[in-house]
Amino acid sequence: MKRTISGLHHITAIAGDPQRNHDFYTGILGLRMVKKTVNFDDPQTYHLYFGDEVGTPGTLLTFFPWPGVKQGRNGAGMASETGYSVPKGSLDFWKRRFENHNVRHNGIDERFGEKFLSFQDPDGLWLSLVEANHTDKRKAYETSEISPDAAIKGFHSVTLTLKSIRETADVLTSVFGYQLMEQERGLYRYKTDAVENAAFVDLLESPGAPKGINAGGTVHHVAFRVKNEKEQMAFREKVLEKGLYATEKIDRDYFFSVYFREPGGVLFEIATDNPGFLTDETMEELGSALQLPDRYEAIRDRIEKLLPELNASKKSHAH
Repeated sequence: MKRTISGLHHITAIAGDPQRNHDFYTGILGLRMVKKTVNFDDPQTYHLYFGDEVGTPGTLLTFFPWPGVKQGRNGAGMASETGYSVPKGSLDFWKRRFENHNVRHNGIDERFGEKFLSFQDPDGLWLSLVEANHTDKRKAYETSEISPDAAIKGFHSVTLTLKSIRETADVLTSVFGYQLMEQERGLYRYKTDAVENAAFVDLLESPGAPKGINAGGTVHHVAFRVKNEKEQMAFREKVLEKGLYATEKIDRDYFFSVYFREPGGVLFEIATDNPGFLTDETMEELGSALQLPDRYEAIRDRIEKLLPELNASKKSHAH
């Protein structure tokens, strides 16, 4: 049986101030903060998850906010733009909204026959809103300021900037089961048939691009989605067969992770659907309290004192 990856699971980026990060993604973009936890390898840093109502894989943009972090730079070996799917006809609404809230953005443009609007978050992370050609039936999270006919559905695509796409494309096709769909100038679109949404990876070939600097306002890693650990281990085997190093399976409480660096330099993760975000909070409670992995519960008081203050009710506008 040919195994095909089920699109994007989550994308993790680096931010500066956690309150500013929270207010932008919940207040301006209208996403739900579905989990407030810590970086399991650095528990005095938050790990914040923003997505749809329940944190469905394929909707999750997550952040390590390090106050005072130095500014990173997009470049070769980086995931340089995260694309979100929005309803057709909504980009004018978003452009006005960005103008009203002083969000840095470009004009509405088109690629692969789809209209898109690229913009930057307060840390300089590049994102885009895309009016997808296909009908995206996912239910968006609604807020008082953003109606269903404009609200973000989840991921559409991720763009990787590479000096050469050859080896990265080989990983996408021969390991993950993606197929080359189309090409426009130096941009190559790959798609998985396993899912309808969050299915695209765009490779931008830029031989002269300087190497990216992974710090504030850049993507740390791109996580691809699998159903369970059995599938994950099968994909891990395929990565190893390519001669690439892959980590063991790591328990991240809400999913299991395997990491590897693809030949172009981008850190990839293979993440499971199970067990999901409802293991320690109800759907109503998601994102409302600091959740810690068991190994840190004994030092919760110390961790809470070290973490910057984060007022999660502020500016979220959600109902």
